Amino acid sequence: MPTKLQQLLQAGDFGALVSELRNGRLEPSPAPTHNAAQYDPKLHAINDPLQRPDKLVKVDPSAEDYGQVTSINPNTELTSDAGFRVERVARIALAIQKLIVKRAVAFTFGNPVIYSSDAATDQEQEVLQSVKRVFADIKENTLNRRIARSLFSTQEVAELWYPVETATEHNIYGFPTRYKFRVAIFSPVFGDKLWPYFDDSRDLIAFSREFTRKDADGQTRNYFETYTADAHYLWTAQSKDNTTGNWEMAEGYPKALPIGKIPVVYASQPQTEWADVQNLIDRLEKLLSNYADTNDYHASPKIFVQGSIKGFARKGEAGAIIEGEDGASAQYLSWQSAPESVRLEIDTLLRMVYTITQTPDISFDTVKGIGAVSGTALRLMFLDAHLKVQDKAEIFDEYLQRRCNIVKAYIAQAAIKMAPAAQSLIIRPKITPYIIEDELSKVNILQAANGGKQMASRAETIRRLGWADDVAAEEAAIIAEEEAANSFAEGEPTF
Repeated sequence: MPTKLQQLLQAGDFGALVSELRNGRLEPSPAPTHNAAQYDPKLHAINDPLQRPDKLVKVDPSAEDYGQVTSINPNTELTSDAGFRVERVARIALAIQKLIVKRAVAFTFGNPVIYSSDAATDQEQEVLQSVKRVFADIKENTLNRRIARSLFSTQEVAELWYPVETATEHNIYGFPTRYKFRVAIFSPVFGDKLWPYFDDSRDLIAFSREFTRKDADGQTRNYFETYTADAHYLWTAQSKDNTTGNWEMAEGYPKALPIGKIPVVYASQPQTEWADVQNLIDRLEKLLSNYADTNDYHASPKIFVQGSIKGFARKGEAGAIIEGEDGASAQYLSWQSAPESVRLEIDTLLRMVYTITQTPDISFDTVKGIGAVSGTALRLMFLDAHLKVQDKAEIFDEYLQRRCNIVKAYIAQAAIKMAPAAQSLIIRPKITPYIIEDELSKVNILQAANGGKQMASRAETIRRLGWADDVAAEEAAIIAEEEAANSFAEGEPTF
């Protein structure tokens, strides 16, 4: 712990210590409520009656549809003898922010992360395999997608690695141990406030999390926990609103951390994935809602009448006749031209949303007419999305590297004999952007590079096809059929 924090800790001034830990960020804290309101379509501005008020319609008080006024448009002038009813306006909220995040997560971690190294010894190779087994045990593919979704939608995320003692010894990681390694996600989505503390060299020297929970006694308390390279601290306050003083060290803390480094991986980005197009989405929702209101008024056919009508057909009556007096006429009203300018603006807004956020439009209507395309054409179609993944690699390369280092440190503690190899081993994570593979094109390229020779054994081909549960039995059956087809009985006439 840095000297300044150590002095406050030794003096017992926990309120000042917590305040200092909150002031160690490199960037301003994100606004979780603001981000959540944009991410959830139910909370969009288009659904706010104050920003999009309902209409107040003047009606005849004796009419059947006259209803009690429940809200008043402040711009409407009321008279004492007028009757009014509230006409609900259309509110169309689009989950475009969620779509942008989903596509970004899928392209970034749709394929598993590949871990490679230059393991020079057998022990280093064993450590690499142990790290991969740890990642398989905690279902790393799912963890990566959850981490990315939180980062893209809330601007920051963290994960905590910790050991859990088991009842019996196991060999899951390739060495005997009584511990399992677990990981927990810290995110504003779960109500966590994350407080990274960086020094002047931009190194993370402490990480804190602030959260509330209801304890066994029914009291809701505010907690502030801090992880450093050597210890885990936990302070409590008696009320949820207590954010400055009266902090007390929880019983049993601080707890020592044996791995010699902060067991937390933290990532942040300056804005959400949709921040640059939020205004475009708001405009798109307003246009569609106004368009829906227009359809409510004008989509159904209306009849314009000149003169007096003496009789009108009943609803659903076949061969209906409208009877009018001399000189009366009736005709349907219809739009002479569709609102092309509105359609053009909607299409332009959608295109700009996809373009600015580097989100490919892979909806059914878009891809249904492209037909079969080559692998090169597919890569060109998704080039923008893959470039976005390369930008995200600036965050995740460092993030995944630190995760590997923490797991290696825990392995070194759990298996002392592997400690030297764990310290010397360098693991390099690699993110592969997701794309639909053109298998035929890939096989043809590899076969051409190999001089037209066979690229895989029959058993491997059967396994990749996936039609047979028992690969060996299927291969034996194929060989038997070939032998039967190529054999003949002695004395059989030949031509």
